[in-house]
Amino acid sequence: MNDWMNHPAMKNIDPVKLELIRTAAAQTSGKRGNNMATVMMALITTARKQGISFTPEEMSLILEVLKDGKSKEEQAQIDNMVAMVMNMIKRQK
Repeated sequence: MNDWMNHPAMKNIDPVKLELIRTAAAQTSGKRGNNMATVMMALITTARKQGISFTPEEMSLILEVLKDGKSKEEQAQIDNMVAMVMNMIKRQK
């Protein structure tokens, strides 16, 4: 799970965003794919409350972090849950 911190893309991320990503990664440790929607929703909500938004590239990186070490089935569940969360967010705007 800690290998993601050495990812080259992480060097360019704002430290505040990086801390939010670390928190999300810690919250997903040991959880199954279908529980990821709650973690993603919390991450996005917390960021919004702080006036922070993630770029599509940053969101992709976050997903990679969350999927790290998960089975292919769990990774697919994460993708499905994230798609649902993103649709919910779009409807809230």
